Amino acid sequence: MEKIFSPKLFSVLHKGYSKKMFQTDLMSGIIVGIVALPLAIAFAVASGVSPEKGLITAIVAGFIISFLGGSRVQIGGPTGAFIVVVAGIVNQYGMQGLLISTVLAGIMLVIFGLLKFGSVIKFIPHPLVVGFTSGIALTIFTTQIKDAFGLSISGDLPSDFIGKWGAYFANFDTINWTAVVITLVTIFISLFFKKITDKIPGSFVAIVLTTVAVAVFHLPVSTIETVFGEIPSSISIEFPSIDWSLIGNYIQPALTIAVLGAIESLLSAVVADGMIGGNHRSNTELIAQGIANIASPLFGGIPATGAIARTATNVKNGGRTPVAGIVHALTLLLIMLFFGSYAKLIPMSCLAGVLIVVAYNMSEWRSFVSITKGSKYDTIILVTTFLITVLVDLTYAIEVGMVMACLLFMQRMSKQCQVLTVTEGSDPLENYSFLPKGIDVYEISGPFFFGAAKKYREILRGLASAHKVKVLVIRMRHVPFMDSTGINNFSAVIDEIHAVNVTIVLSGVNESVRSELERSGLADKLDKLNICSNFDIAKERAKEVLQEIESQENK
Repeated sequence: MEKIFSPKLFSVLHKGYSKKMFQTDLMSGIIVGIVALPLAIAFAVASGVSPEKGLITAIVAGFIISFLGGSRVQIGGPTGAFIVVVAGIVNQYGMQGLLISTVLAGIMLVIFGLLKFGSVIKFIPHPLVVGFTSGIALTIFTTQIKDAFGLSISGDLPSDFIGKWGAYFANFDTINWTAVVITLVTIFISLFFKKITDKIPGSFVAIVLTTVAVAVFHLPVSTIETVFGEIPSSISIEFPSIDWSLIGNYIQPALTIAVLGAIESLLSAVVADGMIGGNHRSNTELIAQGIANIASPLFGGIPATGAIARTATNVKNGGRTPVAGIVHALTLLLIMLFFGSYAKLIPMSCLAGVLIVVAYNMSEWRSFVSITKGSKYDTIILVTTFLITVLVDLTYAIEVGMVMACLLFMQRMSKQCQVLTVTEGSDPLENYSFLPKGIDVYEISGPFFFGAAKKYREILRGLASAHKVKVLVIRMRHVPFMDSTGINNFSAVIDEIHAVNVTIVLSGVNESVRSELERSGLADKLDKLNICSNFDIAKERAKEVLQEIESQENK
């Protein structure tokens, strides 16, 4: 049995770690660190916090996720999925509110892991994930329009999607064509530099070239320095001041961070498993993610999770153990300590170009289109989640999406639940002609759960009165389980059928259903002899009951 917490790093070292493995992990970790540099800065800026907070997150959380995580190749740090969430929390609660929410989210993630929720995450519907991921991508794209076009907008931008676009169109006459050119050059290099080499990320090359161009030619565009000022080249611990009377305000944003972090990290781990043919430890991964999110804010960082793109880069460059992720974090630390001061010269339009590429890559538009061509239920979940994410809030999108997914699933399941006559639903090879008059056979197909319980009750209630029968055999071979609502409705049905002097015999009752019947007392109400494991026994029992009834009537 798998332990709840068993880091992959320790397993790898226990099995033996060679010099060749270290060399491969070292090179991969350095490359991933270079890839992560522009993304960490861009994600922080887009989230409304200073650039160094993204670097700190990638360093602190990235190290912990690799050191304690349940995946061999997972790379952790800030991700695009959190941009919308972090920006919303900062706007509403400020930086201290974000730090507190992140710590609470980390505690929740640890609890998720201890309660073995790792396997539960896989039950979140794919249309829901694609819906909010696509919504986040569009929101990220929207937030970058101002810097991408170098627009001069007085005052703060509206926080809502429609308000932002209204402000953009109202101020489009202030467009800065130099910023536009830098944005387009960044997008072009980010997309096509991999045709030259995939060892150095195009986004990194774009940042270096555009930053040098802006500094040398004094191009009139906004830079990180003009917006945020100096970037610190050091890391220190800072404990957030907590007003315990307001702690309830942070529960909802913390839960959003925790759920999104769990989904993102486990999806990344699953993708990585497919690339290396491995198996991650989901509960260990959740606990590591939780510890990382508790530690990150103490150093001034923001929420972190597993990053699919950086994890894939790690795998493609030969990383096969958590050592590569640790090297990635140390590489970023060295860059921040010795070259962090130069990051202030990066033009904002370049970061906008990097994030536009990120938004496109995470939009999953192919999956979006594919889902709309399938089931109408999946399309409803997809579109609803997408629109709420864009127009309202990611938190509500996840909540509404999950509720809708559950309701639509129950509706679909209830449609599969049927009560059939033997000629409609039973085995055509089964011979019922020998059954004496006074015995009818019906079959229940599907789970007897709260979504279908009322339907079953209405149909079964009419059977005895519609037909002059004395024994009703109900085949339940295709009923996998009964819940409390099903038991309650079935009890009412039994009372109503018994009231018109009809005896019920159950056939094909599995152990799960039998135990529920016994626990609820329905077994005694039916008479345990009338609960049969197969149809042959049920037929003989029905004949015995019919004979008893007829002998009583003849007295």
